[in-house]
Amino acid sequence: MKIAEVSKRYGVSTDTLRYYERIGLLRHVPRNKSGIRDYDAASCNAVEFVKCMRDAGMSIESLVEYMELIEQGDETTAARKELLSQQSEAIRARIADLERALERLEYKIENYDEIMADSERALRPED
Repeated sequence: MKIAEVSKRYGVSTDTLRYYERIGLLRHVPRNKSGIRDYDAASCNAVEFVKCMRDAGMSIESLVEYMELIEQGDETTAARKELLSQQSEAIRARIADLERALERLEYKIENYDEIMADSERALRPED
């Protein structure tokens, strides 16, 4: 699959895909005889993984470290798991923060609903 197709499929710009390859996030992207990137299933899986982790807030540095650990083989399994566990904890903390913010927003919205209802009642002529 050509880079433009991968870009469209995963919602990642071609510039970003090239950057990811240059810094080691996407490794071993196959090229055809003309030197044009020709993403295979493994490369596409890597793009999908990197996009998912970036969307989850994982830093470029942590992702590069993770990909380097993969290259080093099975003896790095514990280190890879630890990186992913740290990311999981960070996401859970962000979710908790977002839930608190949502509760506050909902409280404020309800408060404004009450204020607006009171204003409407005050403006109605009494019978």
